Order: sequence, then structure tokens, then C-alpha cells
Amino acid sequence: MKCLELRDVNYRYEGSSENVLKKINAEFESGKVYTIIGQSGAGKSTLLSLISGLDTCKDGEIYYNGTNLSDVDRDEYRAKSVGVVFQSYNLLLNSTAVYNITLSMNISNSSIKDRRAKKDYAYALLGKVGIDRETADRKILKLSGGEQQRVGIARALSHDPDVIIADEPTGNLDAETEKAVLAILSRLAREDNKCVIIVTHSENVTEIADEIIGIQAGRLLASKVNTNRISL
Repeated sequence: MKCLELRDVNYRYEGSSENVLKKINAEFESGKVYTIIGQSGAGKSTLLSLISGLDTCKDGEIYYNGTNLSDVDRDEYRAKSVGVVFQSYNLLLNSTAVYNITLSMNISNSSIKDRRAKKDYAYALLGKVGIDRETADRKILKLSGGEQQRVGIARALSHDPDVIIADEPTGNLDAETEKAVLAILSRLAREDNKCVIIVTHSENVTEIADEIIGIQAGRLLASKVNTNRISL
């Protein structure tokens, strides 16, 4: 089912007359993994900001489940419908992994109000991405890069969003850890019916994608169905 659609989207920076994104048209469905691939400066991160509601397009429309994002509360959209996984993790380093998750739940005004139930849910989310309870109670500073990225994925899932956007999620990881993180993202689409959009410059990451979308100089290249997709 289509959950995101971009129609003739243009974007330019404040004070500039030149578009850095040009006539972007794309559709994204639940239950699939998409990779958006391009060199630095191609417009990948700008496109991510628009999809995640962090910024607004200058021309064109972005639809989420058939509703124009210009007609919704973008703060609520970000808090409820989209989860973002960052390359640099963006976690509270002096707090535990489980606290990072419960804090995210508080910020998104989780329907789980009981403190104990909220913490149990956070432990369960961390378990889902391979973080056991002992590790969950450690401070982020004590975790490896791969463990921190798993916590970042759990945090993105804390409000059960329909769309997961991962910005270079394996850029700081070794090959083995990269494979483990990609397996988690793949399962979120196949098993949990999430729409997973991975922004990357790595050809390796595209191996798990259902569709590969290139971007060059602010323009999307033709979407390519990945007939050789690897199941992790």
C-alpha cells in the first residue's frame, strides 16, 4: 500500500533562486525497502528532511497516506508517523540505552503512561534489535558503535511509526556490523510492514532494497527494481 508520495517537489535554500531538488516524483509503499543513492551534495539529505517533515518543499506536494503534509501538524507527523535513524546515532551519551528509548516515548506522548510498562516496552524494543537487558542498562558511552546504532533503531521504533528513514545508517560501522544492522532494517519492512527508506552512498546497502533510486544534481534517476535482492 502506498504510504508516501512526492509530486513535482522542488526545494531551494532561503535566499537562493536555484533549486537543489528539481521536480522530484516518487512513491513509497509499506512493506518495502528503498535505497536512495547518490554522491555527497546530490540532494539526499535534503530529500530526507522533506520526507521526515523537518523542512517543507518550495513547490509541489508530499502526501502521507493520501494527506498533504502541508495540511497536517508536522510536529505530530514527526512524533507519530516517522522514525529517523542517524549515521551519528544522536543518543544521550551519559544516559542508559533504555532511558534513551523511554525519553523518546515521553517526547512522542506515548499511549503507554505507566512508568513500569513504558520501561518494559523499551526493553522489549531493544531486545527486538538484539540488545539484551544487561546491555540496555549500560550508558551509551559504554556501548560499541554497532550497539549504539541498534539503540538508534529501537528509538526510531519507540512510537511505532509507519515510515523508517535511515540516513547513512552503516557509514560508521564495520562490514559485519553493517550486515547485522541491514538485517534489522530489512525485517522491519518484511515482517512489520514498515516503509523503510535508506539514504546512502554505499552500493553494499542497496543489496537489501526492493527498489533503488538514484539521485544526481537534485534530480531523481529512474527507479530500479532490485531483482537480485539479498535476504538477510
